[in-house]
Amino acid sequence: MKSFWEERYAEEDYIYGELPNAYLQLKLKGLKSGKILFPADGEGRNSVYAAGMGWQVFAYDFSEKAKEKAFKLANRKGVEINYTVGNIKEVQFEKESFDAIGLIYSHVPTDLRAALFQQVHYCLKPGGRLIFEAFSKNHNLYQQVNPNAGGPRDINMLYSVEELQAGFEGFTWKDLKEEVVDLNEGPFHQGRSAVIRAFGVKN
Repeated sequence: MKSFWEERYAEEDYIYGELPNAYLQLKLKGLKSGKILFPADGEGRNSVYAAGMGWQVFAYDFSEKAKEKAFKLANRKGVEINYTVGNIKEVQFEKESFDAIGLIYSHVPTDLRAALFQQVHYCLKPGGRLIFEAFSKNHNLYQQVNPNAGGPRDINMLYSVEELQAGFEGFTWKDLKEEVVDLNEGPFHQGRSAVIRAFGVKN
């Protein structure tokens, strides 16, 4: 998995674009800035945007190439981000230390999903916000029509509303729904896609 992403992020272009995810952008606009975490942040488009909005940003991914591109983007935009290389089980943060967490296309192997959910519970303050967007289990129907829609081929790495409800018990949901959207996020997220969008508050 690590070698796959190192090779993909080695491309000069930003494979998911330089602009933030549209749903994240919408939700951040309504929040007072504070401290935010981006697990599996990739090339930094979302963390750099949040930093530009005045957030204190922490991010991680297990790709060195992704980190290099994230810092390059941050330098170009004139913002600072804190970015660590490591997987979910290696990267640790203080308990209840974040005002918000952005899980944007954080598709991880099955054996790491529970750890990812636990990290969110552990790190997010009571009253903190979770902003989530990722491909749903119905997305494979759109992948078959359009390979450029992107996303994992393994259905176990895709999400359902029910999985989020179970994994994030103790959250009050402002949004929690499956939608069909048209993505335009670099060359690897293009076209009609089935996604889960969720915006929740930790109780």
